[in-house]
Formats: sequence, C-alpha cells, structure tokens
Amino acid sequence: MTLILTNDDGIDAPGIQALQQAVSQKAVIVAPLGHYSGCGHQVTTTRPIAVEKRSPSAYGIQGTPADCTRLALTQLFPDAQCVLSGINAGGNLGVDVYISGTVAAVREAALLGVPGIAISHYIKKGLPIDWEFAAQLTAGILAELLSQPWEPGTFWNVNLPHLAPDADSPELVFCRPCKQPLPVNYRVEGNEYYYVGKYSDRPLTPGSDVEVCFSGNVAITQLKL
Repeated sequence: MTLILTNDDGIDAPGIQALQQAVSQKAVIVAPLGHYSGCGHQVTTTRPIAVEKRSPSAYGIQGTPADCTRLALTQLFPDAQCVLSGINAGGNLGVDVYISGTVAAVREAALLGVPGIAISHYIKKGLPIDWEFAAQLTAGILAELLSQPWEPGTFWNVNLPHLAPDADSPELVFCRPCKQPLPVNYRVEGNEYYYVGKYSDRPLTPGSDVEVCFSGNVAITQLKL
C-alpha cells in the first residue's frame, strides 16, 4: 500500500514528520510549501501550481491541502491507495471540519474515490506537544483504521488529546461529531473587529468528539460526503 502524506501546516512542520514516523507502509509526502491552516476546501484553478521535488518521496506544492491531494492522486502518484493528513497542530473537532485544510485534504480524497484519514492534535495552552508520543499514538490508530473495510464516500477524522506527561494512556473512542457552533466573540476597536473566541470554551454535546477529546481520549469520527 502506498500512502500519501499531506497537511495544512506545511511540508516542514513537525506534525507531518511525526506522521511519517507513525506509518509502516510505503509513504510519500505531497504537502504545501506554505501554511494553509483554516483554508477549508480551497482549490487553485486560475493560476499554475508550482511543484518542488525535494526527493523521490517528498514533493512541496505551492497550493492548498486539497490541491496537494488532487495533484498526488491524479498526477504524481495515481496508484496511491490512501491519503493521510496531519498531524495538525491544533484540534479539528465538530464543526471545525468545515474550516480545516487538514480535513479538506482527505475529503478531497474521498471525492476522488480514495480512503483518507485526518489526524489532529488538540492543544492546551501552555503545554508543549510531545510529537514522539503523538507518533506512537498515531501508529496504533492507523493500524486500527487501515485494517477496516472502507465505505466509499466516507473518511475518518481523528483528534488526539493533549495530555500531561504523567497522564494515563488515552482510549480510542468512536463517536459522533459535535454540531455546536464555535465561540463567536469579538473585541471592537473603532471599525475593526478582533476575534477573541476561546477554543476551549466551545459548547459541546455529551458523547461527541469535542467532549471525548477534551476529556483526554482519542476522538475518532467517520464523516460522509
């Protein structure tokens, strides 16, 4: 099995290096050269997309995560069997999936008839990410999800919790996505509005991916086109 690895934090981000460490199958990186966090399912159709071949297994794309998936599956590696996106520095829970470039990359894969898994890491302010632990945790998650039969038109969204070094190992919890809105708060200065919503203060639905991840476990949701 050949896997495409991509993200929205950029090809040099530590998260995609952790993702590469987590996979045991043949994998190639096709990821943005820049930072596209929060770009959603934006695609490039009105200008050329430059491709920087760094090695036979690493390509930097001057485009969005969805562009990366499109080019990978239709031009660069058309025989690839799966797209993995992440590990994103920051959660992509509930309604975040409509904003997330990380999730858009695997949604694009599903549109093209290929399985995909998005992996994100929730961040608690003031606590650094242990990327080594994230890679180990992701390896087990991928072993579980890649062994399951794929239902066309679906893709997986995984969110890792942010744990203290002495915390218990998290459980893998299959759950539904939260449908509550993100905090919409602004500070107004003259005619300028500054977003000040706090991610950790978002409302949540009991049993949803937001509650599961915030409580210290791995939230796994299956999404459909």
